[in-house]
Amino acid sequence: MIDATYPQRIVCLTEETTETLYLLGAGDRIVGVSGYTARPPEARQKPRVSAFIHARIEKIEALKPDLVLAFSDLQADIAADLIRRGLPVFTFNQRSIAEILQMIRMLGGLIGCADRAEALAASFEDGLEAVRASARRFPHRPRVFFEEWDEPLITGIEWVEELVAVAGGDPIFPELKQARLGKDRIVAAGTVAARDPEIIVASWCGKKVRKSAIAGRAGWQHVSAVKAGRIFEVKSTYILQPGPASLGEGVRQLHALFARTFGLDVPPELAPAERLDPDGR
Repeated sequence: MIDATYPQRIVCLTEETTETLYLLGAGDRIVGVSGYTARPPEARQKPRVSAFIHARIEKIEALKPDLVLAFSDLQADIAADLIRRGLPVFTFNQRSIAEILQMIRMLGGLIGCADRAEALAASFEDGLEAVRASARRFPHRPRVFFEEWDEPLITGIEWVEELVAVAGGDPIFPELKQARLGKDRIVAAGTVAARDPEIIVASWCGKKVRKSAIAGRAGWQHVSAVKAGRIFEVKSTYILQPGPASLGEGVRQLHALFARTFGLDVPPELAPAERLDPDGR
């Protein structure tokens, strides 16, 4: 039984904490969510109180939350405003697999569900290890360029590059993965071409990937991934949120795409829940 002395009216300003709370069996405690919330479907019925860097402060205040969950320095101004109004705010800043798992455990502790959170985090750890084991079947680890944005060209953030490695690939910009800001992960198109990725995975938050634009970049006609037609999209909702979706569906989609470039299937228990990019079939 959930201890009523823990927070019972929670506002989530990003989707990953909403999804985690539902997985912990505490979705009924959520009274407000981000406007970008998509999972689980029932969460979309909750009052929407924020975008990513903007929030309806008065609406949040009117919900009388006993906990507001925010994410990163990008929501620092929102958090500060809420704190000045006397609301309790906890801001996570997870950017790696280890930090995502820590977020799950910490959130469980905050709401009195530490045991459930430990079990949930352990299940994700087991799932990641199963993907790693499956990837050992690959004849080699393909060079992978993860494209987080197109103009300017930005390579993947830390948890994404780590998931590429778990899925069986070798990121071509390992030296940039710990750069937390997108501006610090800008790369030149010529440098990408010189590193000759065998697979390109793109995920442009808020807009559909245009593979023809990627393939048509000057000098990229000789890139192995372009010549072989191995340009794939993973939707941002599955990979660019540092939470359960990335550790589950996101890494499974990456692994399935990589496996199919070698003509391999993935074990049924590791198959993605959603349909893959059609070019990955």
